[in-house]
Amino acid sequence: MTTTFADLGVPSPIVAALAADGKTTAFPIQEHTLPDSLAGRDVLGRGKTGSGKTLAFSIPLVARLAAAGRKRTPGRPTGLILAPTRELATQIATALTPMADAMGLKVTTVFGGVKQAGQERAMRAGVDIVVACPGRLEDLMGQRIVSLDDVAVTVLDEADHMADLGFLPGVTRILNATPKGGQRMLFSATLDNGVDKLVKRFLNQPVTHSLEEATSPVEKMTHHVFEVRSTGDKNDLVQELASGTGRRILFMRTKHQAKKLAKKLTAAGIPSVDLHGNLSQNQRDRNLASFAADDGARVLVATDVAARGVHVDDVELVVHVDPPAEHKAFLHRSGRTARAGSNGDVVTVCLPEQRADLRKMLQKAAIKVTPQQVTASSAAVDELVGERAPYREPAPAPAPQQQQPRRRSGGGGGQARSGRGGGQGRGSGRGAGGSGNAGSTGGGRGRGTGGRRSDSAGESGQRVYTSSSSQQRTEGAGAPAQRRRRSARRPAGAPTAR
Repeated sequence: MTTTFADLGVPSPIVAALAADGKTTAFPIQEHTLPDSLAGRDVLGRGKTGSGKTLAFSIPLVARLAAAGRKRTPGRPTGLILAPTRELATQIATALTPMADAMGLKVTTVFGGVKQAGQERAMRAGVDIVVACPGRLEDLMGQRIVSLDDVAVTVLDEADHMADLGFLPGVTRILNATPKGGQRMLFSATLDNGVDKLVKRFLNQPVTHSLEEATSPVEKMTHHVFEVRSTGDKNDLVQELASGTGRRILFMRTKHQAKKLAKKLTAAGIPSVDLHGNLSQNQRDRNLASFAADDGARVLVATDVAARGVHVDDVELVVHVDPPAEHKAFLHRSGRTARAGSNGDVVTVCLPEQRADLRKMLQKAAIKVTPQQVTASSAAVDELVGERAPYREPAPAPAPQQQQPRRRSGGGGGQARSGRGGGQGRGSGRGAGGSGNAGSTGGGRGRGTGGRRSDSAGESGQRVYTSSSSQQRTEGAGAPAQRRRRSARRPAGAPTAR
């Protein structure tokens, strides 16, 4: 028997907003937690990735703030959600906003990597709910742009990941800044690395809902381990796995390799985008939008930055091109597919030297799978990939811009050129102390009709200073002569600078 959101007592405007997005039936974690969270109790929710935790805390947050009816005050939100990464914060805000709009509430995000000015404007205009990463929120609190004195409901999402990233001291300071009597909800896959201390300190007699262990396998997720003999075989296999019609996410260990593989696949007619820590927020948003669009990139090549919080519908395949070093990362990577009851496949590509480490990691993740020795043309690969997507011509690379020659302001133009043994200055005008060409000793000075002066040094290792007016002065062999000329212009008895 299925349970609808209306059955659980969710306000009708929120039910309508969820239905408009195709969500009418509650998932188990929502079904178990909503009665308590809607009643205002503190909740500790534990469940694996993709289980529906975002709606489990977003629905009661919006419902309770709307019911409270507090007047919106600039810089003083009444709802707060803390998330470990800006990707996750953005995903939460996207899911939350339609429900908030239905109840007349305003939502904004606060995280680093973007300019602060827009976040300041949002705060001064007044918002009800802030979805934030701890670092930037503390910055705004320190500048007195944000006060948490009015926060009535606080949510910690992916608390275990915040612990892994070292954010718990900041999270502790933020929670201390919220009123003690407010409702608090904490959602985490595990309670290790200090998360249990947060629970004991900040949650008041929480109701615990732990549906499944974080390492329990997802029923509709099928795992495959494809062993290859060489790096060349691995590269061919990865390209074949990327060539299907559906969306797939390929995980790499380094940012450089993720960027490189995305370019390689795109050049091969498989539109791909990358996602990693070196991208700006605008670049991340653009690449994720392309991956989510029907006519956009079919492949996302990512580092572990995308392992949490990135939710795109209908990801049919996750490929661990580089197996992670830790089983938690493996589970969160894999959780980008088979989400919310959908089917999905996970492939781990394994080189001979990786077999022992991979075996240990799969044991910790409670994944039972029989490895297969394959090549790109194996039947098992062909069956998994299914229909191949048509070749798509990559967009032509922008032509490099040719640097225009610098226009000179006058009729003459002196050039300064330094050779191995000395420099040469040439001017089309009069020469003072030379004929316009300075020899290897660099003592001459050329002056063209445009007023440019070039002093050339006799040694190629000397320093050259270039000003915006294109003048060049080289300190070297010519320096004593310059000092003599300056001394000659100095009044008698004037002090000498040392």
